[in-house]
Amino acid sequence: MINCIAIDDEPLALALLKDNISKVPFLKLVAACSDAFEAMESLRKNPVDLIFTDIQMPGLSGFQFISSLQQKPMVIFITAYNQYAVDSFDLDVVDYLVKPVSLERFIKACNRARERHEWKAGKPEAPVKNAPDYFFANVDYSQLKIRFDDILWMKGYGDYIKFHLKNQEQPLLVRMSFKELESILPPNKFLRIHKSYAVALSEITAIRKNSLFLGDQEFSIGESYREAVEKWMRSGS
Repeated sequence: MINCIAIDDEPLALALLKDNISKVPFLKLVAACSDAFEAMESLRKNPVDLIFTDIQMPGLSGFQFISSLQQKPMVIFITAYNQYAVDSFDLDVVDYLVKPVSLERFIKACNRARERHEWKAGKPEAPVKNAPDYFFANVDYSQLKIRFDDILWMKGYGDYIKFHLKNQEQPLLVRMSFKELESILPPNKFLRIHKSYAVALSEITAIRKNSLFLGDQEFSIGESYREAVEKWMRSGS
C-alpha cells in the first residue's frame, strides 16, 4: 500500500483528485490539503510515500514546497500549465500531469509510482486492472467522452488531433499533442504508423509495401514506424 497526500488550492480540483485516488486500490489517502503549509503540518505528523500536488498555489508553490522537504517522497505534479514540465524533472518527479487529467492517464502515473515504490521496497504489488475504456477530451469548450472502441484513426495537426470515429461523419478536433495522446491510448488497441497518424488495430484490413489500409482508406507508413508495424504483424495480435 502506498500512503499519499493530495494538495490543491482549488476545491473542485482537490475533490476530483481525491476521487481518482479512491479508484486506485494500492493508494491510501492520508490527507487532502488546500495549500503547502497545511501539507507541511500533515507530513510532520504522518509521513507519506507519495505526494500529488498542484504547482501554482498561493503563498508557497508546489516547486518551493517539494524543494523545501529534507526527506522527499515520490512526487506527481498535477497542474493546468505545461511550461514547468522540464524544470519539474530536475526534482526527480514520478510524473507531470496537465489538467484536465483523464482517469486512464492518472492510473498510468500511479502505476509508475507503484513500480518505483516496489523497486525500493523489493516486493511487487498487482497493477491496477480494468482501466476505463474511455477518456475525456476538450471539444468545443466541453469535456466530451470518447470511447477507445469508437476510434478508427487519428491525425495530428501540431497541437491538435482529429479523431475519426465510427458512425460519425465529421471528425472531432481536440487540442492535444501526439505525445499526450500516446500516454492515454491502450497500446494493445492502437498503433502509430506515421508522425501524423495512429490507427485502431482492429480496423486494419491490409498492409502492402509502404501502405496500410483501413477499408478503402490508405495510409502511408512512416520510415521510422515501419519496424513497429512489422513487429505487430509478426506478433499476430
